[in-house]
Amino acid sequence: GRSPAMQEVYRVIERTGNNRATVLVTGESGTGKEMVARAIHYNSAFAAAPFIAVNCGAIPDQLLESELFGHVKGAFTGANTSRVGFFQAADGGTLFLDEIGNATAAVQAKLLRAIQDKEITMLGATKPQRVNVRLISAANNDLAAMIKHGSFREDLYYRLNLINIHMPPLRDRAEDIPLLVDHFNKRFSSEQGRRPLRIPARVMNTLMAHPWPGNVRELENLVHRLVILNDEA
Repeated sequence: GRSPAMQEVYRVIERTGNNRATVLVTGESGTGKEMVARAIHYNSAFAAAPFIAVNCGAIPDQLLESELFGHVKGAFTGANTSRVGFFQAADGGTLFLDEIGNATAAVQAKLLRAIQDKEITMLGATKPQRVNVRLISAANNDLAAMIKHGSFREDLYYRLNLINIHMPPLRDRAEDIPLLVDHFNKRFSSEQGRRPLRIPARVMNTLMAHPWPGNVRELENLVHRLVILNDEA
């Protein structure tokens, strides 16, 4: 995108890359928050280190703590072997936590310690271990409102939100839609072994006037569908 809002996003990404500052990416669903996290990681001095993405909303509450921090053998029923968590897997690199607002109180407490002390404790372990991980989080819900309701820790929020990057909704940067359509058109047409679609001006004007409640993801899916279903050779 070339819109002023996206240029500001690029500026912050560039300045954030080569340090370990925590980053909180906010914005509606489908705006590309994980793409921002990947851009920060892969344009940094740590690009060769692991990038681990975790959707906190997709992991059951009772499993999230174990998945993030690992567990030792016998920590709970069914823990027949020790297993490292995502923090250990991302050591030296970047851990991206999407939908951070879904983290339980127990996970929030351990995340706070991991950020403050650079240490994590595996489930069932007695000793902490050092980790060197850059933490990037994302939220499409209102964390400030969650703090007021007591469902999200205020001290954790300020630790996560050292650098804030807000992804604008697509409806607020309609001038970027032709660029995105062209990108997706070329990408998906290449995958299908076809020439890119010809997009008439009237169609592009319609796309630019659409509110896109699903944001970039919705636009991507539409272009993908058009490429698959078109009759052009």
